[in-house]
Amino acid sequence: MTNTPAGIPDSSPASTGTDPAAGGYAGLAEPRSENRLVLESGVWHQISPKYVRVQFISTGSFLLIVVAAMLVLTLLMHQTWAWIPGGILTVILVWTLAILPRQARSIGYQLREDDLVFRRGILWQRFVAVPYGRMQLVDITHGPLDRGFGIAQLKFVTAAATTGVVIPGLEQQTAETLRDHLIEVAESRRTGL
Repeated sequence: MTNTPAGIPDSSPASTGTDPAAGGYAGLAEPRSENRLVLESGVWHQISPKYVRVQFISTGSFLLIVVAAMLVLTLLMHQTWAWIPGGILTVILVWTLAILPRQARSIGYQLREDDLVFRRGILWQRFVAVPYGRMQLVDITHGPLDRGFGIAQLKFVTAAATTGVVIPGLEQQTAETLRDHLIEVAESRRTGL
């Protein structure tokens, strides 16, 4: 396991499986139970693999629309300028599809004693620790594709706008259980303030 300049453990597959007591984490894993969350130090929970499928469908659909529009403009309407923006968008969308599985594996959250830690990102990593007592809103949203695949995203907001976190791609039952747990813990922490 290597450390980044900020002293944060590297999240590469080679670094998983380390001892939590040694300052690392045991790796990302799905919650063990759909009905309860386990509060263990060092356990990272990962989002559902269904999230990747939903993103493939939505991004792939947009890619098909871009390619179709580019072909119509260039072949039927003889607008050769359409190759430039169409080609740029196509390259960006194909790149997005290529790195999508790795991006999804980098998303995770950890329930700790006093806060929830959320992480995401490959090159630009973001780690956010949100104290339970500061949570003001916990919201579950899901679009049509999300409902079809049984996933949802959990959003929770604090008074500081920069600490608002959205955890995408949670199983519906996991999202509901996590929401209930966060509300319960946040209420007990606010009453103690």
